Amino acid sequence: MLGKSIRPLTYLMSSLLLVASVQSIARPSIREYSANLDSSSWQLKNATALECKLVHAIPHFGQAVFVSKAGKDLSLRFEMQMIRQPDGYGLAQVVSVPPNWRSGEQARPIADMQLLKQFNGDLPKAKASLMLTELEQGYSPTLYFADWYSPYDQIKASLNPVRFSESYYKFNDCVASLLHYSFEDIAMTVLSYESNSDALTRESQARLSQIAEYLKHDKAIARVEIDTYTDSYGGRWINDELSRKRAKTLKEFFVQAGVDATVINTEGFGEKRHVAANDTTQGRAINRRAVVQLVRSEAPVLQ
Repeated sequence: MLGKSIRPLTYLMSSLLLVASVQSIARPSIREYSANLDSSSWQLKNATALECKLVHAIPHFGQAVFVSKAGKDLSLRFEMQMIRQPDGYGLAQVVSVPPNWRSGEQARPIADMQLLKQFNGDLPKAKASLMLTELEQGYSPTLYFADWYSPYDQIKASLNPVRFSESYYKFNDCVASLLHYSFEDIAMTVLSYESNSDALTRESQARLSQIAEYLKHDKAIARVEIDTYTDSYGGRWINDELSRKRAKTLKEFFVQAGVDATVINTEGFGEKRHVAANDTTQGRAINRRAVVQLVRSEAPVLQ
């Protein structure tokens, strides 16, 4: 009887051990990536009037990047640039982990970041701003996600707030100095002229000054197309000459702004191609115009 009672007990214990072993195998391990106290660094890069970039290296994982670009609206974006980009689709939970000296405090949720195959993860302005605020307060924005290369592992990638503040304040200064317009805002511009003159109106002079300021910082302009037009007042030959004079003056402006003269194409159309009637003052003012198109061959060469 004793032998028979021992067998079920032995079987039960073996089953429990097997279940525990399976559970132990099934429990994912966490691979952690973070800069330590000695290696943690934050760098301000591309600090120009067109772009500001704050970069934090995460050893063996990639780099965390905050980017703000020139434009009508204040832009900000966070991008996690990973050495091994996702090989599938998923979500990364982004939370703000408190420092060790805040014992007992729970991590605070920030966002769910979408992970797309062969793309870096990113977050929009509001969430990027929140991450910067948390870093300034000593918290560590941290990403948790399932490893797409191993079903047994989870990834934990943390941003270390050590040495953050100084570079962050420089980043803020850079953002405050960004131009309030981008290449897209000036890529095609219509300028207006005073009557029977190659002098621009005051509004168009201000617009041209904006273009000149932009060209100081972007040296990747591949082509400039300048087309000039007149109203129909005066003789046709006079208006043809006036439109060519306007085109020449604009070309000289762009050369002085640093654009290679060989990439500037000009054409004066005189009275041709009116866009408004010439029998009203307003219509003639619309027809006295120059159309300037800028073409960029690549991402801006920032200076």
